[in-house]
Amino acid sequence: MIFTVLVYTLTCHSQSNNIELTYKEYLENIIEYHPIAKKANLKIELGEAEMLSAKGNLDPELSADWNQKNFKDKLYYRQYQAKLKFPTKFGVDVVGGYENTEGVLLNPENSTDDFGLWHVGIEANLLQGLIVNERRTVLEQAKVFQDLVKNEQQMILNELVYNASSAYLLWQQYYYTTEILIENISLANTYFENTKQSFESGEKTAMDTLEAYILYQDAIILMQHNELGLIKYKQNVENYLWYNNAPVLLQELTIPENYKNLFIEEALAFDASTVANHPIILAAINKLSYFEIEQKLKKEKLKPKLKVKYNPLLATSENSITPNYTATNYKWGFDFSMPLFLRSERANLQKGRIKLKEIEFDIQNKRNELQNKIESSFQQQLLLENQLTLLNQNIVNYKILLDGENEKFRFGESSVFLLNKRQEKYINGQLKLVKLYTKKNIEVFSYLYYSNQIIK
Repeated sequence: MIFTVLVYTLTCHSQSNNIELTYKEYLENIIEYHPIAKKANLKIELGEAEMLSAKGNLDPELSADWNQKNFKDKLYYRQYQAKLKFPTKFGVDVVGGYENTEGVLLNPENSTDDFGLWHVGIEANLLQGLIVNERRTVLEQAKVFQDLVKNEQQMILNELVYNASSAYLLWQQYYYTTEILIENISLANTYFENTKQSFESGEKTAMDTLEAYILYQDAIILMQHNELGLIKYKQNVENYLWYNNAPVLLQELTIPENYKNLFIEEALAFDASTVANHPIILAAINKLSYFEIEQKLKKEKLKPKLKVKYNPLLATSENSITPNYTATNYKWGFDFSMPLFLRSERANLQKGRIKLKEIEFDIQNKRNELQNKIESSFQQQLLLENQLTLLNQNIVNYKILLDGENEKFRFGESSVFLLNKRQEKYINGQLKLVKLYTKKNIEVFSYLYYSNQIIK
């Protein structure tokens, strides 16, 4: 559902009845309400869920089974077993349980007395899986994954704010261009009316009047072209405005803050840590760590499997319900296996090495790209700042020339053509100034984006 609403913190200017949407208010709305910002926050929840899942591999496990057979009024057998296993991060499980069996055709090896048999012991992987195993690997990967999703969240928010900021700046440019074009139409209309009066009094020709009228029409066409851009970029700004899960439409009189305002926070100076701590680099390093942990497990698979089980047997009696321990009562065994050629394991290990190399090359490339973009953006800001200084000076001079030419025109010492040229220089200078401010501010946001300072 689309509805029209204003952000609560908008500032209303009673003199013009305009409602100014400042960049700060605009940004606060995006961070709090935009669906992409909310989607980015889900990354943290995903990391927490991944950690919970990894810890689940260490949850104690309780199991029980009951088997009973009766045939021709005989109890062939009844077997009951309960088992409790406590996994650990290492390849050792602590196991305890209880068995109780009876029956005339019960397998003798499963026989227990009437009070059953308790056992407690360990199951240990002595070769493959003792130190490095699936449970520990998943837990370590979950920790890395939490760091990864934090960096991915920051990357999503950075990109959202950068794109939204660019949209705001373009809306700002077209809005304040409108003010200049209104002045342009006013000047063109004044010259046309003056020329028409001069024609009626015989001082100007019909050609002069037609030329002035064409210039007036050109000014109107230029304004209409700008209005198309203003509609487009205002709607683009609205794409980033949300409130309570619904998109927001700006009111008719909503305007951006002045393009000359210093609404962008000052960036920190560039240093080597700027690139090293960038979420794009950190996320790539997280991925490298994630696969390095997996690579350790693949390397572990080259070892033979040797699982040893040892369970002391504890019996109870009529005289004591407490299980009695005797060193001679126990159950133990081992399982051993090993592929003869290990081709699958060696192939997986080789593929893992290739994957790690790919990520390392990506990190090197991303570091270099980021550093070059940051340095280039910084240099461009300096050049654009110098251009702004010169252009501001030129506009002052253009206005002086225009006023002087206007005076000459009033006394008949100039022509519509010369007056138009002065006006064109003056208007174009102002239009260039607005565009240059926008270009410079976009470059500032680019620098903040590349240096991970766009959100503070």
